[in-house]
Amino acid sequence: MPSSTGDELAGVVDLFGALTRDELESALDELAFKRGESADEDAIEATVADAIEAYYLVAVDEDDESLLVPGPVAFPTLSDGAEDLPHIMDVPDRTVDRETLVEAVERRLRADAASAVDDGDTDRIEHLLDVSYDLETWGDTDASEIRERLDDALENRN
Repeated sequence: MPSSTGDELAGVVDLFGALTRDELESALDELAFKRGESADEDAIEATVADAIEAYYLVAVDEDDESLLVPGPVAFPTLSDGAEDLPHIMDVPDRTVDRETLVEAVERRLRADAASAVDDGDTDRIEHLLDVSYDLETWGDTDASEIRERLDDALENRN
């Protein structure tokens, strides 16, 4: 299966409103099949994990299940054949409470920022700074406190 971008994964998830991780992996498997390609389960899992790590997808617990939704850095895009997935897969359309989602992303960003600062991971700190700006626009929230911590860490490294 060719590598999907974070935006393409977000596009697949956006078709349904939200998907479980297993549902998303099944959707990617379906896309590979539809294209006549073989699906590499390890590659699919790694692609999804990378999209979550980079905030293209974010996880939120709702109704006793963990759901993935497009995240603050995503510009959901449909890859070839993805528009047919709702007709192929037996997955309900879902909506996730926006306030719950934004709070979950803020908590995760706060924790990721603390880890990146503690680890002195400059690349991750810089990425999380970008995410903090995206989060403010996407979630209509104030991430300035998180950004200040990240900025301070960068200033102290230079």
